[in-house]
Amino acid sequence: MKRLVRRFRTLPIRARLSMLVAAAVAFAVAAVSVTCWFIVQGKLYEQVDGDLRQAEQPQPLSQVLALLDACPQKPTESGLGGLRAQSYYFQLVKADGTSCVSSTSAGTVKTTAGDTQVISDAHEGVLRNGTDSDGNDVRVLTVPLTVKQGPSSPQLYPDTALLIAVPLKSTQATLNDLALILLLVSGIGVVGAGAAGLAVARAGLRPVDKLTEAVEHVARTDDLGIRIPVEEDAEDEVARLSRSFNSMTSSLANSRALQQQLIADAGHELRTPLTSLRTNIELLSRSEETGRPLPEADRKALLASVKAQMTELASLIGDLQELSRTDAQRGERVQVVSLEDTVESALRRARLRGPELTITASLDPWYVRAEPAALERAVVNILDNAVKFSPAGGSVEVGLADGVLTVRDHGPGIPEDELPYVFDRFWRSQSARALPGSGLGLSIVARTVQQTGGEITLARAEGEGTLVTVRLPGAPTPPPELP
Repeated sequence: MKRLVRRFRTLPIRARLSMLVAAAVAFAVAAVSVTCWFIVQGKLYEQVDGDLRQAEQPQPLSQVLALLDACPQKPTESGLGGLRAQSYYFQLVKADGTSCVSSTSAGTVKTTAGDTQVISDAHEGVLRNGTDSDGNDVRVLTVPLTVKQGPSSPQLYPDTALLIAVPLKSTQATLNDLALILLLVSGIGVVGAGAAGLAVARAGLRPVDKLTEAVEHVARTDDLGIRIPVEEDAEDEVARLSRSFNSMTSSLANSRALQQQLIADAGHELRTPLTSLRTNIELLSRSEETGRPLPEADRKALLASVKAQMTELASLIGDLQELSRTDAQRGERVQVVSLEDTVESALRRARLRGPELTITASLDPWYVRAEPAALERAVVNILDNAVKFSPAGGSVEVGLADGVLTVRDHGPGIPEDELPYVFDRFWRSQSARALPGSGLGLSIVARTVQQTGGEITLARAEGEGTLVTVRLPGAPTPPPELP
């Protein structure tokens, strides 16, 4: 059985669906056919039993006595049942089991103990199936014998039963014909159901075939641009699967494009500091090899440049690592964070980087669900840009109220035509390309804010400078920590 199940599972889906449909139809047809046959059988036997009951009547006493006297020989003029007995079996059964056959009987029926039991019980009678002396099947009715003599009422005759039977040949022939017809109809129904199931399976699995071909094409050619056509109003499982596949390939294609763009941009951004590092290190190495040391001021300038380039490389690598982290990795560290404390921590770092600036802050309590380190890095990046582009002696205003964080500087601001690109990876304004940075800071900010469920906008402030606005959804205030 297990082997059959395993072989069934290895069959194609079409074959399995066709077999299952055929099996279901076969079971239904078989159940209906068997039920129909038994119902017809019951109706036919009811009709036969009704005919036997109609043939039952009080017998003339003289004929009964003549038949019993001549028993067990078959008398010539002792017919019971009259003209109706032409196709019936009529015989008397004594208490000792002796059978007395009427001359008008169609034959002799084999008696059983149940027939003699009718005499002692004196009930209405017993219906059963039996056989005659030639082995033919008959339907038998055994009842207590009643006789009539003159105008008096019929009376029971003691210690004798009347056995009436009718041949079942025609009934069985009808049932056999019905069984053959039902068998043929069932076979045709099962074959038709199998064919219909195969046709339905082919039609239903045609979209699955297209999906399979598309998957095989992607696996073979690595082409993620393929799409499966889906009707707009289709809402079945196959249509949903096709839409999911199209969405998946589209997301993979976009991810690959972004990955390739990220690699290309990263390679471009890494080339400049690496080239500068190589040039400075070659100068230092050549001065050592030739024995002509560089002037102390030039040597310090080269070392400072190397240190700055190393810091820029470390920052760039850190930004790339941040962008490469998945949402699942971030979700493991999400918790309720005090945005007020996060901004205050970022402000302390910003004041160290811009000691000549005046940084003011007005912060109200607000809690959000976020990754603490990522949220602080995003706020630090915003404040770093404000510090970087503020003129010496300038000011930066920071505010937090009702989940809205605003950072305003008084620098040159960003031109209107460049505002749509400020959150793109590695994008840098024309005026900022001479300043340190990788162009990933605001990209990281935008990603962090979006993953927290908020939104960020950047616009030119009134007068001069840039205004950054971050809106973050609130979270329930955490319970106070126990001392």
